[in-house]
Amino acid sequence: MTILITFAHPWKTEADLGISVSKRVGIALALFLKDLLPYIILLALIAADPDRASRIDFTPAYCEIQATCIVPTPSTIKSFTDVDQEGVRVSVKGGGAYDLWVTRNWKKASIVRAKTLDDSYNLYIDEKLEALAGLRPRLLEDLSRSHPSSQHRILDGSFMAVQQSIGCLKQQQQILHGDNDRDFSTGFKFLCDFVHEARQPGGIVERLIEEHEVTGRLSLPTDT
Repeated sequence: MTILITFAHPWKTEADLGISVSKRVGIALALFLKDLLPYIILLALIAADPDRASRIDFTPAYCEIQATCIVPTPSTIKSFTDVDQEGVRVSVKGGGAYDLWVTRNWKKASIVRAKTLDDSYNLYIDEKLEALAGLRPRLLEDLSRSHPSSQHRILDGSFMAVQQSIGCLKQQQQILHGDNDRDFSTGFKFLCDFVHEARQPGGIVERLIEEHEVTGRLSLPTDT
């Protein structure tokens, strides 16, 4: 048997966490970036979100990723309250956990959705939008490729924190086992216990964050 895991970001931290899961179980592992072979995926390293909970069972978060905004340096926008105002256009990659949060919570700003992260950045630049929303690690990359970078700044803090978790598709579990009445609680409990152990201070997640030099980009969950 092979564990098939998909993950949303090409970060070595997530890949290594998947490898740790497979080692704990003692079976082989195959990793795929999201959107590849979705019909055979057993597990996903993905952001937990209420809008996805009807289809996916989520473990507790193994790490958090801050979501924030880039704005033009001369902008009067200083806070996320300033972002959610009439006349403010916010570029965002559609479908991500922070987009789902923005859809539920920002009611005044105009949300302009793009298909990819690159498209959301280009939309913000080309259309001279008031803000670009995204995950802090990616926005730091976007800021570094702005010419000159001093023309844009990242807002302090975060409007939400993406809770990266291990997710199991409910329907996929039933299809793979061919048994709609089977109890999957034992396997899911294993994943929850694994994450609880891995995210403790000094555990696997903290070690991987330091090893891959993503401190400040990824962090341990605040509820550990």
